[in-house]
Amino acid sequence: MRALQANSDTALPDEPNVLRSWKRWEAGDVEPDEFYKRLLAKTFGNVTAALFPRHGTVSDDEILQGTGMETLEIISRLRASDVSAATLEALQVTADHLCSEYPFADSELLLIEGRAWLRRITGLLDRRLTLAQHREVLSLAGWVSLLVGCVEYDTGRRSHAEATRKAALSLGQESGNIDIEGWAHEMRAWFALTQGDYRSVIAAAKAGEAAASGRSVAVQLAGQRAKAWARMGDRRQTEVALEQGRDLLEGLPYPENLNHHFVVDPAKFDFYAMDGYRIVGDDKKAEHYATQVIRASTGPDGTESKPMRVAEARITLGVLAARAGDLEQAIAMGERALSGDRRSLPSLLMVSSELTDLLRTKFANDPSALEFVEKVRALSAGGIST
Repeated sequence: MRALQANSDTALPDEPNVLRSWKRWEAGDVEPDEFYKRLLAKTFGNVTAALFPRHGTVSDDEILQGTGMETLEIISRLRASDVSAATLEALQVTADHLCSEYPFADSELLLIEGRAWLRRITGLLDRRLTLAQHREVLSLAGWVSLLVGCVEYDTGRRSHAEATRKAALSLGQESGNIDIEGWAHEMRAWFALTQGDYRSVIAAAKAGEAAASGRSVAVQLAGQRAKAWARMGDRRQTEVALEQGRDLLEGLPYPENLNHHFVVDPAKFDFYAMDGYRIVGDDKKAEHYATQVIRASTGPDGTESKPMRVAEARITLGVLAARAGDLEQAIAMGERALSGDRRSLPSLLMVSSELTDLLRTKFANDPSALEFVEKVRALSAGGIST
């Protein structure tokens, strides 16, 4: 672990996560992604192509582990000369499973699995397909591309994420899947939001709403507009966007799968509202929504079903505590938010910067405040690439 970190230009995941990945690589269960291939080659004084020769086909060992005979059954079907309806149905189940792993799965492992399945799905486009099957394969590839792009952005791979997002948008357009188109625009809004380009958030949200009007993704697009308007200091537009999202969500059917990343569950509206009201300075409403987010995302045994939402809710409570002069509570909430294994680094850094700005302003001479500010600075310096 020390050798890998010494040769890496960016911070690696926690040691237990890297160790689990190492054991899977060593056992031949999966192959490292391009980042770790280059890092391993550098660590061992080799070149990537020599350590990991390229092959014409993707190894079965790259396929998602842990699904037992179901995965083997899918692989055997993919090897058949024709693609059956059952094969496509199995791939749809697999794509849904991957998207449902997003809230809590280890990001590096999910990225490996998502990319492996994406290669296999797109490989079907070279096969004999009916027009309907061709569209279905394009659609499946679009959903998995969206997932891969999100995880790439979560882990700081900005340029990779944008390229994958554009590919997903193209796949959505080619397949005629307006939901994929909408989510590809939503990802652009999210990217712009975390990079401080708020006018681009509004433009991307409007493009997505035009492409997928009345769909579930339009709720999230309204939420992104609200976040952008709040950061531009326009409370009226913030509340208009929130109300539009609320009205649309109210009329949608209750989702069958709350874990699916590309499904807007009813509880997520509190998450949007929490962010908007924190930014515009309505502390009472922000605290109410933050508390609701934590309650809705935490089971009776303390297990967090939506750890990334909970992390941002804790940062919100930290910001409110800092505004009230309670440094100890502010740092405690901030520390808990940063300690999670599953996190979206750009989003977490965006909201954490609000807390660190307050700590610098109100507690400039306090060692504990400066220590937390430095921790966030180090996380930012080590985790984001262009």
